[in-house]
Amino acid sequence: LPCHNTTAWLKPCPRPPDQPVDGCLGPLTVVLDHTSGFEGLLFVDDDLLGVIGHSNFSSIRATTCVYRGKWAYEVLISSQGLMQIGWCTLNCRFNQEEGVGDTPDSYAYDGNRVRKWNVTTTNYGKSWAAGDIVSCLIDLDEGTITFCLNGQSLGTAFSNIKMGPGVAYFPAISLSFKESVAFNFGSRPLRYPVEGYLPLQNPPTADLLRAHKLLGYIKTVLSTTLDTQEKVLEKDSACWSLHGEPTTLVTLAHIFNYFAPLMCKVYLVEDVLMNFLLGILEGGGSVDEHPLIQQLLDLFWLLMEDYEVNECLKQLMMSLLRAYRFSPIIPDLGFQIHYLRLTTAILRHEKSRKYLLSNVLYPFIVVFFYIKTPLRVKEAGLEELIPTTWWPTRFDKEGKESKDESAEERLRRRAYERGCQRLKKRIEVVEELQVQILKLMLNNKDKGTGEASRYIFLNKFRKFLQENASNRGHPTALCPPEYMVCFLHRLITAVRSYWDEGKMRNPGCVSSDEAYVPPQLFYNGKVDYFDLQRLGGLLSHLKKTLKDDLASKANILMDPAEIQATSMDDLDEEEESGSAQRPFGAVAMGGALARPSWLSSPTLGRANRFLSTAAVSLMTPRRPLAPPEKVKVRTLAVEQRTEEDIEGSHGNDGLLLGRPLEEPDHPITEKSLLEILDGIVMMYNLSVHQQLGKMVVVSDDVHEYAVALKDTEEKIARCPARRPDILEELQKSQKVFAEKLNHLSRRLAWINATIYCKDKMLDVYWLLRVCILTIQHADNTGTLFAFAPEFYLNVAMNSYSSLKNYFSPSNCMDQLPGYEDTLTQLAAILAKHFADPRIVGTGDITESLCLSPRRVSMMRNLLAPYEQRPWAQTNWILVRLWRGCGFGYRYTRLPHLLKTKPEDTNLPSLQKPCPSLLLQRHMAELLSLDKDMAASFLNSVLNQLNWAFSEFIGMIQEIQQAAERPERNFVDTRQLKVCATCFDLSVSLLRVLEMTVTLVPQIFLDWTRPSAELLLRRLAQLLNQVLNRVTAERNLFDRVVNLRLPGLESVDHYPILVAVTGILVRILVDCERQGVSRAASVLLSDPCFQLHSIQHLLGEGETSPAAAVLPQTPAVHPGDPAAAPAERKHFSLHACEYISLAGCLLVRRSVCSFGPSARQLPTSEEDLCPICYAHSISAVFKPCSHKSCKACINQHLMNNKDCFFCKATITGVEDYSKNTIFTHFAP
Repeated sequence: LPCHNTTAWLKPCPRPPDQPVDGCLGPLTVVLDHTSGFEGLLFVDDDLLGVIGHSNFSSIRATTCVYRGKWAYEVLISSQGLMQIGWCTLNCRFNQEEGVGDTPDSYAYDGNRVRKWNVTTTNYGKSWAAGDIVSCLIDLDEGTITFCLNGQSLGTAFSNIKMGPGVAYFPAISLSFKESVAFNFGSRPLRYPVEGYLPLQNPPTADLLRAHKLLGYIKTVLSTTLDTQEKVLEKDSACWSLHGEPTTLVTLAHIFNYFAPLMCKVYLVEDVLMNFLLGILEGGGSVDEHPLIQQLLDLFWLLMEDYEVNECLKQLMMSLLRAYRFSPIIPDLGFQIHYLRLTTAILRHEKSRKYLLSNVLYPFIVVFFYIKTPLRVKEAGLEELIPTTWWPTRFDKEGKESKDESAEERLRRRAYERGCQRLKKRIEVVEELQVQILKLMLNNKDKGTGEASRYIFLNKFRKFLQENASNRGHPTALCPPEYMVCFLHRLITAVRSYWDEGKMRNPGCVSSDEAYVPPQLFYNGKVDYFDLQRLGGLLSHLKKTLKDDLASKANILMDPAEIQATSMDDLDEEEESGSAQRPFGAVAMGGALARPSWLSSPTLGRANRFLSTAAVSLMTPRRPLAPPEKVKVRTLAVEQRTEEDIEGSHGNDGLLLGRPLEEPDHPITEKSLLEILDGIVMMYNLSVHQQLGKMVVVSDDVHEYAVALKDTEEKIARCPARRPDILEELQKSQKVFAEKLNHLSRRLAWINATIYCKDKMLDVYWLLRVCILTIQHADNTGTLFAFAPEFYLNVAMNSYSSLKNYFSPSNCMDQLPGYEDTLTQLAAILAKHFADPRIVGTGDITESLCLSPRRVSMMRNLLAPYEQRPWAQTNWILVRLWRGCGFGYRYTRLPHLLKTKPEDTNLPSLQKPCPSLLLQRHMAELLSLDKDMAASFLNSVLNQLNWAFSEFIGMIQEIQQAAERPERNFVDTRQLKVCATCFDLSVSLLRVLEMTVTLVPQIFLDWTRPSAELLLRRLAQLLNQVLNRVTAERNLFDRVVNLRLPGLESVDHYPILVAVTGILVRILVDCERQGVSRAASVLLSDPCFQLHSIQHLLGEGETSPAAAVLPQTPAVHPGDPAAAPAERKHFSLHACEYISLAGCLLVRRSVCSFGPSARQLPTSEEDLCPICYAHSISAVFKPCSHKSCKACINQHLMNNKDCFFCKATITGVEDYSKNTIFTHFAP
């Protein structure tokens, strides 16, 4: 036997005294200096190797420095934001603005900005991404500093660095808020060692040699003594036996006596054990074909102490997770596949799987389901995998992709699609391994060693959801959304597989295609929804108000003590005993913070140190300074549930306790799968939907660059031969755009294969169907529908939105199975529950429901006064119903933006015209019949228009003043965004007024209505104000528009003037003669009226005084020389492509309408109203007999009952002919 007479050699050598290594000063175990070597606020892991920035720009250095020789350390990049990594001396002083590389004796590499820093900065290296490893090398013999990215040298960054007596360099980093990294100074094997460079911490050379020898002995014993029929068996918890020669067990026990202590050290586990296990699987084939791994794990549990095997498995799994997370992407995804295969082999061992699920994998297991997107496609091998790239090359006038393509383009597109399919097949191999891992953890038949894996996973999964739902205000405490997306899709695949297997065993169950969550889960207390909002409000409130319904419909009796205990006021007492048992959170200056990071750093340790410069004198090296304050986080009552609690037995319904009479009495599936399904829906709501929206930006970038390339090619074709300089610049731009598109198209292929492919679309569609069926079943329970969590309704709407906006056009929604029926069901649900009294109007759900379709009742809700409601969203819905019917309102993109980059078409102002004539008829009927509602609705619209346009004018005044200052200045981008928003709101409100005037003109023109004259005068006043502000040449609006500031692209003459024109055309041309006369008279009598403002719409200048009443200018038609754009310096409807000749003639008829009305204007000043001096006196106040026009007194009496002149109480108002208008006012 190879281990014969080696006992003396196997005994560990006594620890040598700590001797300083030549060229290195500091403790032998190198960690981050958490006592004095930092600046700012930082979270540091338990192992003092991982760090998260928690302030503007925090810095920290290591405990060891070097002054001679060649040294290296590695940094595992967990987030790709702003960081500066490198070396500094002890004399460097950092602050919140200056970090590593900003002082003379510090040197840094910044992969976010792709620069190197030493007081000054220059371009250097490549951009890094999350999952990369940066190697920092310093050669103090030559005086150089070099950096490597994933093992590839970036070249010498600094030379002739300062050296000599008193100069030593510490590893150091500066990082901004929420950025996180982990250091490897040598406590683990360097991932990319560089020849000639030593790690700062010496490797355990003697232990490495012993571990390799001992593992070889174990392998030899297993391969020579045991055959495939003989294996280690567990009879019970205390009795082990081995079928085979007793000598074998004695020999292995002797070896493990020395081997087990070594396997508690992370360096040895990663370098010896993990690499040995990986070597077993290198031959390929199924994991089941390699029983040696299972035999080894059997021996671990047989021959090692529990604490030893626990620590060994923990370090092994963490090493695997680190290796998977920080492996570079190669064409065949070999690294990822290799590590996942070993993870699968380990989790196939039942006892090991249950220990890891219970104590190690939560919550880091989701890392194994993430497939990172490569930032550098060349290094990922995508150029070889997808040699031919493609992007759209034909666009219509609005920047949309055209379906026409040439034969060459078709061949190129097909070659690109073949490359995408090759990539998809390789990614599917990784996804299949990830699903296998999840299936192992969802196994509910492995009861030989205690509780089945599925129930352990279920409780941990619920805890994972609780942490992510309860820390929405702390981004560092949340699972990254890109991990959640991949986890969700793998979990859906695994759950549906088990669901359909159950259906095959029990045909009476529901298939996964018809899956739903039964409503009793929402109110029977078997599933904890934490403090998430229910449709009817808070759970404590619902338990109090609906306790009788629970008793009668679900046979659930609420304990009065439980109702009281669930109130928010009693959480403190409920938490007091439990909080003492929880591990410490991060500590700063005597206070406690929540757990700082879901995955605080690549070391995967729990960050329990919060470093603050202000608290440095109070901190101790390894101990928090005070017990943490109690954190109001409810402990999960279901965390210790058993299989019987979930599945039920002997008349116990488990999770389905309290079935309402409306719910069918047949099995759905295994009850544990129902709770996992509920968790999947919650997970989509927490962050998956937002992440799906973020990843669309790559597709938008491809479109943007494709349009720019097409435009550049057209300019090259038009470039005159006499301008070679311009041609050269255009060709350079063409080359840049083409290179960028080659890169983006390959990156987009990866994103489409991992996120937006057909399989992932079907997953989201399945979730949509689950939510629809769940809501339908919950709705059948009557008042108990209020218990349904709010996120089900959110996910129903958001999943449809993602299918429509994120997955299309790469995948067509119409091809989804049962799509039309599903869409009809969703519309019916939203229409039914738009004004459902069982739903409490919280901010999120109300805002979402404002987007839902509705007919008569929906229109009634939309036409309610705008005050105290989300009026902007409501107004966008009304505009959406009108878009495509208004004057010059058939565009998707504004005419002046057609040649610029395409905007986000999801914005309300950039959606395709799709008017609803049916809903317009409903609106007209409601406003015609309900005079009070019509008056209050229009009053609120006019008020909001007055506010929005006034705010817009005020903001552009500030912008203009800032732009005209001689000194260098910058306009706040937030101010520009708010300004553009106010402009868009003004335009949308004008369009709503246009729709109202078109559909129900009598609201303004039928003066038998009590409010018609007042509304018409207010409308005229606002229209004149808008025209005067916008039409004048070289005025404030004109100057700001000509600045073409980024962020104000939508601010232009066209949208607002065309909307005003539409209103004028409706009231001055399309109405009956009496209405036209009234409208013209009111417009002319307004003191702000200027005829040249209306003539400006047609591109005509001011007329002479004689022609001021009735213009006699000849008609100008599109195409005439007078209408040529080259001769015009201001806006004209004739020059607008969207305005037809008939439309221009309508505007000219509107101008002519002022002729007859102008001759009726009062000429005597004594007849004018003394308040406004615009209208004739038409009303007398009683009893004081003061006079004014009707419009002034009507508006005054809306807020005040005292006389405008003498302050006497007005008891009545009569017109000039003694006809009473108002009487009997209360004093």
